[in-house]
Amino acid sequence: MKIDAKDLLFVALAGLVLAGVFFVSGEETTKRVPYDAAHRTTYDVLKKSGSRQEAERGCGTCHNETANPLPAGHPPENRCLFCHKIERAAR
Repeated sequence: MKIDAKDLLFVALAGLVLAGVFFVSGEETTKRVPYDAAHRTTYDVLKKSGSRQEAERGCGTCHNETANPLPAGHPPENRCLFCHKIERAAR
């Protein structure tokens, strides 16, 4: 079986793509949802229903403009558990 220039080009391109994915994926930068008394209901709902969207419904009661405001430039608040992961010990 002979290896052509096309084969080498394909292997080089695949290597570049994998290297790019490796270098772009860095350390996780978003905060995890703490496993504390304030977030206990979120963990309880998540364990009971298994639905992240149902667990996220309670986030707005504490995280709003008056109490615990979100930082400037924060994405929409309706998908909290999309970025903020739960603690591994509480799963």
